[in-house]
Amino acid sequence: MLNALSIDLEDWFHAELVRPRAGDDPERRVERAVQPILTLLERYGVRATFFVVGDVVRHHPELVRRIYQAGHEIGCHGWSHRPLWALPPERFAAELDEFDRDAAAVVPLDEIIGFRAPTFSLDGRTAWAVDLLQQHGFRYDSSIFPVRNYLYGVDGTPCGPYCPTSAELATDHEGGKLVEFPMTACRVAGLRIPVSGGFYLRAIPLPVLRGLLARVNAGGQPFVLYLHPWEGDTGTPRAKKLSPVTRFVTYYNRAGTLRKLEKLLQRFHLAPLRDVLQLQDARRMPCP
Repeated sequence: MLNALSIDLEDWFHAELVRPRAGDDPERRVERAVQPILTLLERYGVRATFFVVGDVVRHHPELVRRIYQAGHEIGCHGWSHRPLWALPPERFAAELDEFDRDAAAVVPLDEIIGFRAPTFSLDGRTAWAVDLLQQHGFRYDSSIFPVRNYLYGVDGTPCGPYCPTSAELATDHEGGKLVEFPMTACRVAGLRIPVSGGFYLRAIPLPVLRGLLARVNAGGQPFVLYLHPWEGDTGTPRAKKLSPVTRFVTYYNRAGTLRKLEKLLQRFHLAPLRDVLQLQDARRMPCP
């Protein structure tokens, strides 16, 4: 089964848990951090979706152009990486316009059809963003985390691609025009276990992670896997004065990230989100 691989192309200081402690002029490491990932993808002939922060496009246009020219999909990850709950609708709309202005000099804008909200911040508080994304021309979103935690998440969403509306974010609607590809969770003993990547990629032992992802596929659903370049960069600066929980979530097992990614590249068939969604459309036509 074809599954989706996505890279949230942001710098270490964009992360919501780190930003307040990153300082006024943080070191930019995104080019160094993402290179080992690009090397792995090239080695295995895999293409991915790179959800790019507009600030990265502005400061590293050649990097984004090189990623696009290598055949990867470029998506939007906001401009400032501020979560939706920190932006009023008019400011969010302005950020989308700002992203377009910077991205237009690097890639064809009509090929940027996917969006991912920073910090998975599309939830009940920010469902209004569905309408703005649709108006802006996005064809799909991949922002909803289907397990509620202390920071983000929407309980009760479908496990695979579906069409939400701003009025009912967790329900599949025939009239929905924006396809949602939520983060992946595997149901075990009645519980949803997040297995989509990020911290869970770093924290879950590889044999368990592979087994849970295979279980998702056995149930007839594709999964979506994600990671941030800074998660595999052992040179990522350590922000000071973080709480023990924040420090653990941010830095745990960075040294094992690339090894795990390589094992997953060897085990599963991975591709950009647009390719997986095209195949899903052909199978069940989730939207009119």
